[in-house]
Amino acid sequence: MPQISPYAQGLDRVEANSQPLTPLSFLERAQKVFPDHIAVIHGTIRRDYRALATRCRALASAFAGAGIGKGDTVAALLPNTPLMLEAHYAVPMCGGVLNTINTRLDAAMVRFILEHGEARIVLVDTEFSGLLAEALQGMANPPRVIEERDPEWQEKLQGNGVEKAPARRFAEDIETFRLTGDASTVFPRPADEWDAIALNYTSGTTGNPKGVVYSHRSAYLMCFANTLAADIGKHPVYLWTLPMFHCNGWCFPWTLSAIAGTHVCLRHVRAGAIFDAIATHEVTHLCGAPIVMSALLNATDAERKAFSHNVKFITAAAPPPESVLAAMKGAGFDVVHVYGLTETYGPAVVNEWKAEWDTLPEAERAPKMARQGVNYPGLEDLAVLDPETMQPVPADGQTLGEVMFRGNIVMKGYLK
Repeated sequence: MPQISPYAQGLDRVEANSQPLTPLSFLERAQKVFPDHIAVIHGTIRRDYRALATRCRALASAFAGAGIGKGDTVAALLPNTPLMLEAHYAVPMCGGVLNTINTRLDAAMVRFILEHGEARIVLVDTEFSGLLAEALQGMANPPRVIEERDPEWQEKLQGNGVEKAPARRFAEDIETFRLTGDASTVFPRPADEWDAIALNYTSGTTGNPKGVVYSHRSAYLMCFANTLAADIGKHPVYLWTLPMFHCNGWCFPWTLSAIAGTHVCLRHVRAGAIFDAIATHEVTHLCGAPIVMSALLNATDAERKAFSHNVKFITAAAPPPESVLAAMKGAGFDVVHVYGLTETYGPAVVNEWKAEWDTLPEAERAPKMARQGVNYPGLEDLAVLDPETMQPVPADGQTLGEVMFRGNIVMKGYLK
C-alpha cells in the first residue's frame, strides 16, 4: 500500500491560507494604510484614498440597488476622468463586469458592443452623449444611461472662450445616482477569482470586434507584473495619457492602488497639458503610443515646462524610431518599450534593459532601446512559432513567424 506523503496530510487549502485573488483588495489596503495619501488629481479636484474608496463603495451600492449583480455588464463611454477610475472598482465590487468602450468608435460599432456585451447600464460623459444617443437608436433593449457632466471640462471650455459645454442629453446624472447608494456598504470579495472583472473589445479591423474577457485573478497578477516590468516603486505619480478604455488602461487603474500611487487624470492628450502636469504634480510615470512622444518632442516653447526629474515613459505599438528614443532620453524621459494585445491585458512583453548597455555609444544603444523584448513577469511562455508546424522559428532576425503567448496574464477567452 503506497505511503501518503506528509505534505498531503492536514495541509488543506482553507480560508485562513487561501483567498481569491482580486485587484479590489489593493484599494481596501490603500485606504487602510494610506488613507490621507492623494489618490486622484483632476483639475482642482484632490481626493485621498479614504475619499476614493468611499465614493467607489457608494457607487457600487447604487449599482447593486439598480439590479447589477454577478455577471451583469456595465459599460462606460468616458474619457480619463475620476468616474472612469471609480468604475474600475465600483462595478466589480457588486459583482458586475466593466466594459470600457473606445470613445473614438462610430455609433454603429458602439451599438454592436452594447448589444453583444448585453450592457445593463452605460455611463457616458457629456462629450460623448451625442455618440451614445445615435448608437442607441434602433436598439431593442437599450441600457439604462447615466450621464457625467465633468465640471473640469466646463471650466476648461470657458477658459478657451466657449460659454458652455454642450447640453446634457440624458436625464440621469451620475452624482444623483451615486446618492442612491450607501457608502458604508461592505461588499464581499468574489468567491471565485476566475470570475470576470472586465470586458474589452478588439479593434475589429477585419470585421466585428471580439469581446475579450478578463478575470479577477489575472488582473491582480498583471498589477504586480506592471510594477516589476516598469520598475515602479511606492507612491508614483501617474499621468493618464493612455486611455483607460484601452485594455483597462493596461490594468494601471488597479496597479496604482497596490503601491498607493496618485492618478493624475487628463481628458485630452495635448503636449502643453502633459508638460504642465509633469511640472506641477511631479509626474513620475506615463504610458502612451509613439505619437505621444512625437507630440512632446515637437511641442512649442509656449507648451514646454521645465522639470528637473526623470519621467518613465512606457510605450507600446510600433517601435519608435531610434532618433525619437534618443531625443526622449535627452528631454528627460526614460523609455520602457513594451508590446502586447487586448488578449494579454495590455503589455505582456518588455524590453528588459541591461546595465551594460548604458555605456554603449548612442548609435549602438538606441537600436537596443527599440527592441520590444522578453516576456513580462506573469507571462510564463513567449515564443515565435511557425503557425503551421507550431515549432519555433530560427532566432536570426529574418525568419517570419507568429508571436505566441501562454501564461497567467492571458485572457479567459472571447465572449460568445
